[in-house]
Amino acid sequence: MRILLVEDEARAARMLAKGLREHTYAVDVAAHGEEALYQAGVNEYDLIILDIMLPKIDGFEVCRELRAQGLTIPVLMLTARDAVRDRITGLDVGADDYLTKPFDFYELLARVRALLRRGQVLHSDIITVADLEVDTRARLVTRAGRSVELTSKEYALLEYLVRRTGEVVSRAEIGEHVWDVDFDPFSNLIEVFILRLRRKIDYGQDVKLIRTVRGTGYRLAATVEREAGE
Repeated sequence: MRILLVEDEARAARMLAKGLREHTYAVDVAAHGEEALYQAGVNEYDLIILDIMLPKIDGFEVCRELRAQGLTIPVLMLTARDAVRDRITGLDVGADDYLTKPFDFYELLARVRALLRRGQVLHSDIITVADLEVDTRARLVTRAGRSVELTSKEYALLEYLVRRTGEVVSRAEIGEHVWDVDFDPFSNLIEVFILRLRRKIDYGQDVKLIRTVRGTGYRLAATVEREAGE
């Protein structure tokens, strides 16, 4: 899942981005409000972590503008302000949650997970497809009761696929949600990681869950029926 972190304090931004990446999230960083609006306009994010005290345009105005543009990306606001009126203002301009500095990083992670679970359908912490089980809280994967060891990026790719179970997802969508702004769309990195996942998830299994849909992308599903072009 891809996150835009908007934080003008460089050290805090580096630490937060590092921690989030270690927990399998792809992270882009914006240092001020104008950059945040630009990034949100040209990239597709699953969540925005937005500091309020920003140069040029503050977090309140960034959030207000995002909502005015019709963007429904979940927004988690971060601030050193703890006044009730500031929390109310943040929620009124469209923020989905609010966390006051200083905070425990694991509380931030919990709030991120909670916001990512929200949507048209509320996702459980554990997603099951056939005999594949993905625990999104603990970042644990099993297939037919056997533990599957994945790297951070392998796990991030698998979680994105299982959250889109039954849907065909394109390379562009995978690049937008699993990798960050530095991803080279002309590389074969996605194919390499799909191959790695197949070896770990599908090897030796009667039902292959990860399918290639020729000319379109990939689909994770438990059904055995073949689709046109697959």
